[in-house]
Amino acid sequence: MKTNGGRCRIRALCWSRREWRGAGMAQKKYLQAKLTQFLREDRIQLWKPPYTDENKKVGLALKDLAKQYSDRLECCENEVEKVIEEIRCKAIERGTGNDNYRTTGIATIEVFLPPRLKKDRKNLLETRLHITGRELRSKIAETFGLQENYIKIVINKKQLQLALIFIGKTLEEQGVAHNVKAMVLELKQSEEDARKNFQLEEEEQNEAKLKEKQIQRTKRGLEILAKRAAETVVDPEMTPYLDIANQTGRSIRIPPSERKALMLAMGYHEKGRAFLKRKEYGIALPCLLDADKYFCECCRELLDTVDNYAVLQLDIVWCYFRLEQLECLDDAEKKLNLAQKCFKNCYGENHQRLVHIKGNCGKEKVLFLRLYLLQGIRNYHSGNDVEACEYLNKARQLFKELYIDPSKVDNLLQLGFTAQEARLGLRACDGNVDHAATHITNRREELAQIRKEEKEKKRRRLENIRFLKGMGYSTHAAQQALHAASGNLDEALKILLSNPQMWWLNDSNPETDNRQESPSQENIDQLVYMGFDALVAEAALRVFRGNVQLAAQTLAHNGGSLPPELPLSPEDSLSPPATSPSDSAGTSSASTDEDMETEAVNEILEDIPEHEEDYLDSTLEDEEIIIAEYLSYVENRKSATKKN
Repeated sequence: MKTNGGRCRIRALCWSRREWRGAGMAQKKYLQAKLTQFLREDRIQLWKPPYTDENKKVGLALKDLAKQYSDRLECCENEVEKVIEEIRCKAIERGTGNDNYRTTGIATIEVFLPPRLKKDRKNLLETRLHITGRELRSKIAETFGLQENYIKIVINKKQLQLALIFIGKTLEEQGVAHNVKAMVLELKQSEEDARKNFQLEEEEQNEAKLKEKQIQRTKRGLEILAKRAAETVVDPEMTPYLDIANQTGRSIRIPPSERKALMLAMGYHEKGRAFLKRKEYGIALPCLLDADKYFCECCRELLDTVDNYAVLQLDIVWCYFRLEQLECLDDAEKKLNLAQKCFKNCYGENHQRLVHIKGNCGKEKVLFLRLYLLQGIRNYHSGNDVEACEYLNKARQLFKELYIDPSKVDNLLQLGFTAQEARLGLRACDGNVDHAATHITNRREELAQIRKEEKEKKRRRLENIRFLKGMGYSTHAAQQALHAASGNLDEALKILLSNPQMWWLNDSNPETDNRQESPSQENIDQLVYMGFDALVAEAALRVFRGNVQLAAQTLAHNGGSLPPELPLSPEDSLSPPATSPSDSAGTSSASTDEDMETEAVNEILEDIPEHEEDYLDSTLEDEEIIIAEYLSYVENRKSATKKN
């Protein structure tokens, strides 16, 4: 992930081993994880005697247990007792909720609020599961003082569906169950302050509405661009569209059944990454989850041969971490392991496949740095401090390898290269400025040649399509024939002549509808003059809407007769689609729709990076600070152990 700006230094973070409150939420989560682990290992059930009495009050034995565990952890007994009591209360709440759910059908949902509303204890919401997603959102907004129209709910890694087609779907039908975790995303960035005047409040509401519209425009823009890419007949000089290229920048052929899903997956991923760069995590997460959904529609073989899916898993976990909601992602370990497996499949053991293709693996190490960092964070919050220390140290070591001297970047900037090119080039060349300059120059020339070749390939394809359209075939038919013939015009013509039914692949365009109710005698005579039977000639002209050239070609190719699969009375099937009143409306509405589409497409294109390795570019400023922060947590735990 690329972030711009200068380099900043970290500051040391330290605290007394007994000052857990001052250490922050990370230490509290660590303590909770370790105590939960101890309780599980010792098979202690806090909700039963002697830790809980018949009135569900805390028993005297809990203090002795706290003393025992504080000695093992070598930390403050009061803090340990406090956390154990929280675990006990939560267990009782869960047990009460389970009993209640079995008898009344009322489920309990654990709600994780935005960071500005976080409280010390968990937020539980009771509800029946036969209500709709929209009703649950209203209930959450009312219970926790949020504005209903400005929040999104994420449950089981998916957005709670609120669109019109889902209004009738119950929570149960959407996979929501008892004791599920729900994360609330707030679309507005700043906290509403009741003391602020009405104008400021209105501005914040308008901002939230704009963000919601932005998400909708993102979806619309990606749909349009994916459709254009599927058609493959757009003029690249006039109409923007999306294409899928390999690591060298060359377009690759994707089966039509997979192409749209992959296009949408990659489009949502790039849009989500753009929001991540701007640190708009609440908007980034829905885009990344949509990308995950569309990637899952692609074949497993494809996902194992490209690194896109692995990078997406890292981005999703990173987004949850930056939202301070890592506990909501129950399968963080699964996602990180999946990313690691995909990287191995894609790059090869010890990166040998990557080195063979690119000549180096310096730039890709950025991805592994973030992977190790997230694995360290996840292990720390799970109470596995040894594993956490191991992964965090691996991340720190990689950071030292990837750190770039700013003066070297300045040297390359003076040569006319961009900061992004400089960082990527230096990491690819182990920090050697001269080698990096040569590497960047060669890559620029290579990409220029590839773009020239791809442009020429697209131009030839458009010319072939226009040629086939000039012969009377529809754009759709020409597309399919050329695709089947791998772009060879002569082979495409043979395919069309051998499969005259492809002529029926109509574009639903009035300009291509040359249908005639009765062929003219002049056209019939032309075919008769060529040696065809008059009745067969008339039937062929009816089939091909009076197109003499197509009728003659088909009859000649089939020995003077029509193929049996072609209908002889096509009037019904050829009738143009009925025009709805909206089709004949004024140009004002059409113009407005076109403007909205253009706006949606432009917003997508603005966030599609020009550099093919943009996802590998990072200043690593955020990672540097977070590595130091979590290593300080681990080191202070070690120091506390040694002192005792």
